[in-house]
Amino acid sequence: MLFYSFFKTLIGQPVVVELKNDLSIQGILVSVDQFLNLKLDDIRVSDEKRFPHMMSVKNCFIRGSVIRYVQLPAAAIDTELLQDATRRENLAEK
Repeated sequence: MLFYSFFKTLIGQPVVVELKNDLSIQGILVSVDQFLNLKLDDIRVSDEKRFPHMMSVKNCFIRGSVIRYVQLPAAAIDTELLQDATRRENLAEK
C-alpha cells in the first residue's frame, strides 16, 4: 500500500513510464489504483520511429504488471515523508 499511497500524491505530475517491451511513454499521471495500473494524459512516446502507431494516441491506461520502471520528477518526491512511511509500515509488520 505504500507505493499506491505514494503514487496518489503524484497525480497531476509528469512521469515517464518504461514498459517491459521497451516502450517509454511520457505523460501526466491522471490516476492510479491499488494494482498500480496507471492512466496517463498528453502522452508522447520517446522513440517515435520505432513505435509510429503510438503517434496518434493522446491518453492511455497502463496495466501495472507490464511496467518495468517509472521515472518521477525529483521536485515532486518528499523523501522525508517516504522514509517516515517506510518506517511506520516496517513497524506495523513486526
